[in-house]
Amino acid sequence: MRITEIELLPVKPRWLIVRLCTDEGVTGYGEATLEGHIPAVMAEIRHWEPELMGQDPRRIEHIWQGLYRHAFYRGGPIQCSAISGLEQAMWDITGKWLGVPLWMLLGGRVRDRIRLYRHVGGATAAELAADARQAVAAGFDAIKISVTEAGIRHIDSLRVVEGAVERMAAAREAVGKGVDIGVDMHGRLSPAMAIGIAKALEPYHPFFIEEPVLPEQVDALATVARATSIPVATGERLLTKWGFREVLEKQAAALLQPDPCHAGGIMECRFIAAMAETYFVGMAPHCPLGPVALAACLQLDACTPNFLIQEHVTLGDGYLRHPYRAQGGYLPVSDKPGLGIELDEAALAEKADDGSWHNPALYADDGAVTDW
Repeated sequence: MRITEIELLPVKPRWLIVRLCTDEGVTGYGEATLEGHIPAVMAEIRHWEPELMGQDPRRIEHIWQGLYRHAFYRGGPIQCSAISGLEQAMWDITGKWLGVPLWMLLGGRVRDRIRLYRHVGGATAAELAADARQAVAAGFDAIKISVTEAGIRHIDSLRVVEGAVERMAAAREAVGKGVDIGVDMHGRLSPAMAIGIAKALEPYHPFFIEEPVLPEQVDALATVARATSIPVATGERLLTKWGFREVLEKQAAALLQPDPCHAGGIMECRFIAAMAETYFVGMAPHCPLGPVALAACLQLDACTPNFLIQEHVTLGDGYLRHPYRAQGGYLPVSDKPGLGIELDEAALAEKADDGSWHNPALYADDGAVTDW
């Protein structure tokens, strides 16, 4: 079997689907979405196209090693996202060729169903509570919320802390004690503010706090983790097994969130999960992306012993011929071959995009640049 063509399909709202074609008629799909940088990822894949043509897509690890190591300047989100999308597509081809789901090729499934959490939001605490109640009514027993706004100063006012508590309290009152509530802090906080807000949230027992600080300084993340009883989660901006090593060695997180579309693909995330297992750290793959990304995550979740819960923002409606259907906040493990999905080509054509979406440019009240 040989690779004969690579098709790149940017689609709304901000996703990039990769289609690999072969001389045996087996086609594989992956997702190489890197929010705000789709044209750059597409250029990276096109740069590799001459090297990939004619290769056997079933030699997944061999091709992965070549793409990563032959670059000389290794890593970075653009290179790793491009590799991730191609790697997923090669796994999809291999599973389809063998007639088995990917989890069967990665050791077999270790669970029968996969727990999901739903994003919940609102401009006010009351709106947040209402959305939380809707999530529970839809069958979810886990949600994720934001409690802080962009533009927080390194050391900010009591109003900021009380605002975070107000939103957390409203969500907890809305859903009760039997629903888990993750809190995404988006890497917006300094260690001092993260610790202060975490302590204020502790009485409401958050499921985890995600990215309380940015991951570039692992010691800062470890400082926060040691200062709160709330489990710390991180990983959406970390790449490959090497990017997660220090986090584990310094016990800076209780939950890892690698993204199979950024971190190097499905197998690389399985390697990260195995590393995490040795430190008694759980896995909650990052996936605020498209349905192909979710399919890749679900294959990983099915065969990963230390998997905890799965993020999602779509179940594939308007993209897949057979969208996923959650049952009480869970998805059954699929036994369909490859990634287990069929794309709705007509629907995708209607959602064709130029990949020009980019992150909002935000500024603090004094005009200084601040994080999204």
